[in-house]
Amino acid sequence: MLKINYKQAFLLGTSPVLLISAPFAVSAYKVDLLTNLLINIILVSSFQLITTTGGWSLAHVPMMGCGAYATALLSGKLGVPFWVSLPTAALAAGLTGLAISYPLARTKGFAFFVASFAAGEAIRLCWIRFKIPFGGHKGLTVPPPVLFNNVAWMDFESAVPYYVLTLTVTLICLILMYRLNSSRIGDTWKALASQENLAKSVGINITKYKMLAFSLGSFFSGVAGVLLAHRLWAIEPRQFGFTTTLYLLVWIVFGGSHTFAGPIVGVVALTFLAELLRPLYEWVPMIFGAIIILILTFLPNGLESLPGKLRSPR
Repeated sequence: MLKINYKQAFLLGTSPVLLISAPFAVSAYKVDLLTNLLINIILVSSFQLITTTGGWSLAHVPMMGCGAYATALLSGKLGVPFWVSLPTAALAAGLTGLAISYPLARTKGFAFFVASFAAGEAIRLCWIRFKIPFGGHKGLTVPPPVLFNNVAWMDFESAVPYYVLTLTVTLICLILMYRLNSSRIGDTWKALASQENLAKSVGINITKYKMLAFSLGSFFSGVAGVLLAHRLWAIEPRQFGFTTTLYLLVWIVFGGSHTFAGPIVGVVALTFLAELLRPLYEWVPMIFGAIIILILTFLPNGLESLPGKLRSPR
């Protein structure tokens, strides 16, 4: 007999309604905040694809920048439509990730950490050094998306239509990444993180699967970069520097990286916490630092481990 989980059914039924109706019930500033949150959800979820293999890449935010710069060149310079530049720019980020993943896949632990940082900084310095075509320190301008002309509710220069567009892309990306994480490929990635030598002994190509995780993570990070670029209408190298990477690491550590939902919980919780602490803006980095110390001390696996701790406190 088919058993129905009414709690899950209720959540699945009400969540889309709440997400779609949210921008109509809040101010324009909060709509922009929610849009930025959706972009960051794609970013942390794509990063989780890489951490599943056991590696923490410091080149992930520059991969996001690759998608942003690619769409700026395609849409801004060449006039390519948004619905073409979105997958093309994401593919450019994925191919860039693939290009640097081979040497990175041959490193482990701290060496991977440092090598990925060096690779990301090399890419970012190229955007600064080469004013043509990347614009140097000033960056590039990006036009707002245009899907259909003369359709008022698809005027993506406005906050609400762009939120709906971002929500749609985010849901598609999350579904695809969740399927990857739950597939045989995802299981192989998890095997690499837990017992790499054992996985190698049974014939798994370690380098191949690490490269696949890195390039797919870069692809979805590129999608986040495209959405960010078209939201801001301009990009510059500083946006994809170490500060953004540091926030990404904080979101992951806070939420946890062992489940698909962990990083999402982390970025959502800390985004709303930062908004509540807006009057104490100058103190936010210190408060976040204290929170991370407490999390690493009492919940080393992040908030995702809290339910298990509550069920078995010992």
